Amino acid sequence: MTTPASKVLDRVLVLEMVRVTEAAAIGASKLIGRGDEKAADAAAVECMRAALNELAMDGTVVIGEGERDEAPMLYIGEKVGSAIGTGPKIDIALDPLEGTTITAKAGPNALAVLAVAEEGNLLNAPDVYMDKLAVGPGYPEGIIDLAKSPTENVKAVAAAKGVAPDEIIVCVLDRPRHADLIAELRGLGCGVVLIGDGDVAGVIAVTNPETTIDLYMGQGGAPEGVLAAAALRCVGGQFNGRLVFRNEDERARARKWGIADLNRIYTRDELAKGDCIFAATGVTDGSLLKGVKRLRGGLLTTHSVVMRASTGTVRWVSGEHRNKG
Repeated sequence: MTTPASKVLDRVLVLEMVRVTEAAAIGASKLIGRGDEKAADAAAVECMRAALNELAMDGTVVIGEGERDEAPMLYIGEKVGSAIGTGPKIDIALDPLEGTTITAKAGPNALAVLAVAEEGNLLNAPDVYMDKLAVGPGYPEGIIDLAKSPTENVKAVAAAKGVAPDEIIVCVLDRPRHADLIAELRGLGCGVVLIGDGDVAGVIAVTNPETTIDLYMGQGGAPEGVLAAAALRCVGGQFNGRLVFRNEDERARARKWGIADLNRIYTRDELAKGDCIFAATGVTDGSLLKGVKRLRGGLLTTHSVVMRASTGTVRWVSGEHRNKG
């Protein structure tokens, strides 16, 4: 499904967003395999913030590195861009380094990611956990439902696909909290693809037939859920998300950001509305993108993807960068 092209999200912004994620990925790539998660994240944040501030827009970070007291840069509510007060009003969801542990250990699927939309069109989600459920394009609307059990969702997708439940492949974050989920899926005979980190890439994997992944299930970060929903809005697929609160402090933070119904199940289009742009650049090699390569003579190569909901266009961008440090 596409949406009318936005006058605010000018076509020029599409490739500008790639430059932003490229900058963050290049910054983080200096720390691949160095064992320092915080330094890798800080490098990505610094480079992404600098690149965003070069753009002629009035941008507001609605999904960021945390709230202002906890995040010195790219915090929720921060203003970015070179035309604050005069340029187009843009809401931004971002994760300068999705996979800090992955990067520190030189593992697969670390990404620099962002999504942009017109003001008010991205859920201003607090930095809490989210239950997530995603399926790729081509299924009847409503085929998945987070209010139902994993077994019911697997059987619904299997029936629509015309296969037995034991032919369904599900991607799940490899976390102790998912032990019961994994046991239930394996009890059905499902193949379970466990990933160590990087659940934005995990959700997007359901849209790519080459991964053979049918469903994404499990609990991860709410900010990453909004980013994933924006990507699925561009390329198709369904997504359900429900915020998870561990204590009263997290519930209070949600109310602060305008979340009234704490038990609500959000659909893809409630998390990311209207026209939106999603961009990602690989930091390390993964199923979606190749990572940054630092070659002889100061040459760096990057691999990115940028998508737009209004046109359904997906562009794969290979870049060569010189004198980037």
